[in-house]
Amino acid sequence: MPSFTRYIIAFAITAGIFATAFYISDTIQKQRIAQIESIQEKISIDILSLETQFDLFQQLSCTDISENTVLTGELNSLARRLSFAESQLGTDNTEVEQLKRQYSLLQIKDYLLMKKIAEKCKNLKPVFILFFYSNAGDCEECERMGDVLTYFRETYPTLRVYSFDYNLDLSALKTLITINKIEPELPAIIVNDKAYYGFHNREDIEKIIPELKKLEKQEENGTSTTPQ
Repeated sequence: MPSFTRYIIAFAITAGIFATAFYISDTIQKQRIAQIESIQEKISIDILSLETQFDLFQQLSCTDISENTVLTGELNSLARRLSFAESQLGTDNTEVEQLKRQYSLLQIKDYLLMKKIAEKCKNLKPVFILFFYSNAGDCEECERMGDVLTYFRETYPTLRVYSFDYNLDLSALKTLITINKIEPELPAIIVNDKAYYGFHNREDIEKIIPELKKLEKQEENGTSTTPQ
């Protein structure tokens, strides 16, 4: 076989391999983009639904509200979807940042709403944790702290954990940080209006929040926190 012919065949095979690899890569990328777009659409719908529920909850009486409202579960679900979108598109993606702003606003709304409800309904005593972290690569313990708080949030359904990116460009969040006088010493948590800085393990959190023992007892006994 002439050398020229062999070169042509080799070129054709190489081109075929590159074309196949490009096609597969392009197909996977399109599927990933479609998946992300689907998640973003679901998040947008969830956000609209939650905002509507905020308005509805303000019309309810104390006998219709518990510390563990439907909003808690939906906010947690929204957080998981947002985390997935963040891992796929990156923390600095413009659309992800916009979704984080919307989610942060919802968390602040839920926090303020539950504080108002607690003032109105004396038999409700929700437990709050405000968690401030950074994705800028300047907080080595933020992820570990997040894992600890995720454990408590999943263990105690009535515990309300709100997570905020300290560096997020959102005026409402900056106001929340200013009001609570949060220093950029992350990770940081706010419990009962008191700030705690640095990493805290499960034992530390249990000491900081003695109310957890009451929540644990309620779950073990299978009692409901819904007012009668």
